[in-house]
Amino acid sequence: MTPLERWYVEHGRHDLAWRHTRDRWSVLVAEVMLAQTQVARVASAWPEFLARFPTVEAAAAASVGDLIVAWGRLGYPRRARRLWEAADFVVAHGWPDDLTLLPGVGRYTAGAIRAEVDDEPDAIGIDVNIRRVCERTEGASLRDREAESVALRLARPLYGRDRLLALMDLGALVCTARAPQCDRCPLRRRCATRGERDGEVRSRQPRYEGSFRQRRGRVLDLLRRAERVEIGDVDIEVVQSLVDDGLAEIREGLVTLPGRGPSSAGSSRAGRGLTR
Repeated sequence: MTPLERWYVEHGRHDLAWRHTRDRWSVLVAEVMLAQTQVARVASAWPEFLARFPTVEAAAAASVGDLIVAWGRLGYPRRARRLWEAADFVVAHGWPDDLTLLPGVGRYTAGAIRAEVDDEPDAIGIDVNIRRVCERTEGASLRDREAESVALRLARPLYGRDRLLALMDLGALVCTARAPQCDRCPLRRRCATRGERDGEVRSRQPRYEGSFRQRRGRVLDLLRRAERVEIGDVDIEVVQSLVDDGLAEIREGLVTLPGRGPSSAGSSRAGRGLTR
């Protein structure tokens, strides 16, 4: 057993609920949630969301607004809309061989699903944690394909699901953005940097307090609770941005979530060609 294999067996995050399923829809929901949200928050939200929408058919049959309500306070609610659009696509056309054809699914998410669900030997996705491990080990910035090649090599003989999750957990728990614990790293003897890479740039989350994101969040929270609100009672600049993103509708002087307005008749496809 290699040092990485042993480390993953002993320290990997095996308790995460979405790691105990090979259901494609369930893993897609988890990966979309995890894209911009901390693991602890997803661990609470994922089971409740899937209880409401356990299958792609259930999600596609609902309105976009229903998914936004179930999304709750996870943030970046456009992800909920993209999940509905992906479910609608799958119901209409089946799961595509190229998963990047699904709305909101990029190179990483497609690779992660292929690894986690199908355990494909060559499947890998480069998230921020895996990229950090690969770049520090190599001592250089890497393009996506370069990072993928490094990841395949670093994790041998692990493949598919175990390779993806082992490298992801290593980046999240040991090779962290701040204060990497190099003495605990199973790859330390193969690492060119033994710590932060020269010129490494740390991304910073934009300030939330007082931001436009916070204003959007307040209006969405109001719409989740009230279902419909008089247009004069809400921040019109925020409402317009939500309409533009397909996250709200304006009908008959009321602001609602998509598919939940007075003239929507429950349609999940409401929100395009709005009547103002």
